[in-house]
Amino acid sequence: MKIDWAALGSVFGVSLVVTVALVALFTLGIAGLSRRERAAAQGDSAVLAMTGAYVCFAACAGAVAYGISLIVA
Repeated sequence: MKIDWAALGSVFGVSLVVTVALVALFTLGIAGLSRRERAAAQGDSAVLAMTGAYVCFAACAGAVAYGISLIVA
């Protein structure tokens, strides 16, 4: 059995970058929801923060669905 270390390293690198990107997107979504709560407490409108949060969560869901489709195919 021969292990292709370059391919293994490539897979590790890509998975690490994608994981960090997904965590960052989810964190931005949580921050957007937090801003919405803060704006609601102050009586302001936070439509942009809420829309940004929903876009971040949709991007996370899309990336997870794409990953699952890659695994199943």
